[in-house]
Amino acid sequence: MGKIISIVNQKGGVGKTTTAVNLGAYLAALGKQVLLVDIDPQANATSGLGIDHKNLESGIYEAIIGAKPIFEITKRTLQEGYKIAPSTIALAGAGVELVNMENREYRLARILENIKDEYDYIIIDGPPSLGLLTINSLVAADEILIPIQSEYYALEGVGQLLETIGLVQNNLKPELGIMGAVITMYDGRNRLASSVMHELYQYFPNRVFRSVIPRSVKLAEAPSYGRSILHYDPGSRGGKAYERLAREVIDLEN
Repeated sequence: MGKIISIVNQKGGVGKTTTAVNLGAYLAALGKQVLLVDIDPQANATSGLGIDHKNLESGIYEAIIGAKPIFEITKRTLQEGYKIAPSTIALAGAGVELVNMENREYRLARILENIKDEYDYIIIDGPPSLGLLTINSLVAADEILIPIQSEYYALEGVGQLLETIGLVQNNLKPELGIMGAVITMYDGRNRLASSVMHELYQYFPNRVFRSVIPRSVKLAEAPSYGRSILHYDPGSRGGKAYERLAREVIDLEN
């Protein structure tokens, strides 16, 4: 059966979606079958892979509420072996609708459980918040990957996020693990970035990926062309960094 990885950080602008999209692309390029699940109502992962979410008839929202099976809403991407369960405008109201649903925290987990053996990796890109959609992404996951920007306020919300993860482990999914943290938007010329890295190792001893994602114009440009960095500029520093990260993730299984 495949591994479900939820990429989570309630702080926006930390490279969460960039990491989800590009890690998935490189895992697929390395021969893995990958599904990216976009449960962020902003649908940035969906548009970042070239899909016009505004014109989709259905997406992950319909799967979560039980209106359609997930395989009916799944779309192919440019990368062989890489599919996406897209987000649509309808997902914006899901956080409110989930409140009154039975087993509301397990909705995503149940639909992914049915297709888990079809993929090597299922990557969930959740919203930058700690609402019910994020709780669903945590409960559905085997492990959590936390992207953390190398800047002054980056660690401000990490304690709160770890507390939320702890609550999920204690009350909803005891076996939920933390795969680790990945440093994003790193600028080696900035002394502050180095001090943030040092602090991060205090939070996650032995759980910080060696691959560090640089601050990169190419990474920022790629989504506007509806492409992962693999299809936009694989030779860029950002492309090479995500390839290294994908190899590290695969190595964890060995």
